[in-house]
Amino acid sequence: MEEFLLGLSTALTFQNLLIVFVGVLVGNLIGVLPGLGSAGTIALLLPITFAMPPESAIIMLAGIFYGSAYGGTITSVLLKIPGEATTIVTTFDGYQMARKGQGGVALGVSAIGSFVGGTIAIAGLLFLAAPIARLALGFGPAEYALLALVGIVLVAYLANGGMLRGVVVACVGLLLATIGTDPIDGTSRFTLGVPALAGGIEFTAVAMGLFGIGELLHTIEESKRNPPQSLGYGRVLPNRREMRTSTGPFARGSVIGFLLGILPGGGATIASMASYGVEKRVSKHPEKFGTGAIEGVAGPETANNAAANASFIPLLSLGIPANTTMAVIFGALMIQGITPGPQLIQTHPEVFWGVIVSMFIGNLMLLVLNIPLIHLFTRLLSAPMRFLGPLTLLVTVVGVYSVNYSVFDIWVALVFGVLGYVMKKFGFEVAPLALAFVLGPLLEANVRRSLLQSDGSFGVFAGSPIFVVLIVGALLWAVIGWTGRRRAAASEPEQVAR
Repeated sequence: MEEFLLGLSTALTFQNLLIVFVGVLVGNLIGVLPGLGSAGTIALLLPITFAMPPESAIIMLAGIFYGSAYGGTITSVLLKIPGEATTIVTTFDGYQMARKGQGGVALGVSAIGSFVGGTIAIAGLLFLAAPIARLALGFGPAEYALLALVGIVLVAYLANGGMLRGVVVACVGLLLATIGTDPIDGTSRFTLGVPALAGGIEFTAVAMGLFGIGELLHTIEESKRNPPQSLGYGRVLPNRREMRTSTGPFARGSVIGFLLGILPGGGATIASMASYGVEKRVSKHPEKFGTGAIEGVAGPETANNAAANASFIPLLSLGIPANTTMAVIFGALMIQGITPGPQLIQTHPEVFWGVIVSMFIGNLMLLVLNIPLIHLFTRLLSAPMRFLGPLTLLVTVVGVYSVNYSVFDIWVALVFGVLGYVMKKFGFEVAPLALAFVLGPLLEANVRRSLLQSDGSFGVFAGSPIFVVLIVGALLWAVIGWTGRRRAAASEPEQVAR
């Protein structure tokens, strides 16, 4: 109770209330304007956080993250363009509702669902984060190495484009993470004689390149190929019948989003897709999906916001970022001199509890803000990309330079921007690269420490309880997958006979 009161006193200061408001408002605007995304925006704003107290900095960045989840809904519903990857599924039925003159209802249901899902996830974060952190205090180098490896593998497995491509991209990220100073003996490696690489590649430059410049180039190309045409939105508040229809999707989406948000590599995008599949399966009229079913909007929108909030559990409790945006926030904490993980709750309780309480406040602000400001946000969609593009690029370059005042970092960001654009163009997901780059040093350092402690024996990993849990989980996953394939194969002859 004392910890919660500490978080309350931290979040309710005038400065932090203003910062929460600014964070969710910026998140909304970023979600509405396709191109930069939450990860790129947070990376861009990292220099601003240097002069802020740690708790205020993370409160603002968190607000941008979960605020952008709703902003992307507006473009998904009215333009059929997902402002965020998390709102791709919303285009299936949200745009069809807009074509029927129900775009406002879709946006209203999304706002309510986002609030419900976010609130339930924050309650779970409040009760689970601290126990998980206490459990993790007993972890040694072997456990942390396994956790980092699981995070990288799951992200690679769940990446768009297939597991093989995900693994290849993750391996590139791991290789890039080895550039710089050896974490054990302090020698330089893979610097190619470039003095600027002695300290490694700056993560801010990598993040701004991949998620800022790369996404911007991709968006400019898409806007030229498919010029957006906005639809009207009409009535915003759903009626009683629409609310009753949405109640089940709200509940199921909250649970799905929370569970998948905790898993490294799961995140809001996977949660929204899973929720859509569940709603279609449980519906009495699955044929309505894709033609404007309100359940196809309510469930995924609830799930993506629940997952966005739940993804703070592995970050704050274990020091493992669950997705790319969490990886950037991980970097922000490190810049502030704070190491995310089980020690965070003891060494910086004001950050831990302040962020959690601020998320309650931020989600309430989102609900109050979004419904009356839909008209303003829709007008922003008319801003031409020929003005937004150069402005975004200029701000990104200035942001990269301001971190270390290094021209070399600007070149790094530009190189990774082109790399991110090319990867996306050829169907490679950039998320495994970013997360492997962040988790690479953690994985390498703990693997080597474990081997030093065990005199080079890999048996130290097999003796870890996490290893046992992983083996059991992998076996269960294989059995479930094998059973599903057997059932699908058995049902094929029956379908052919009919």
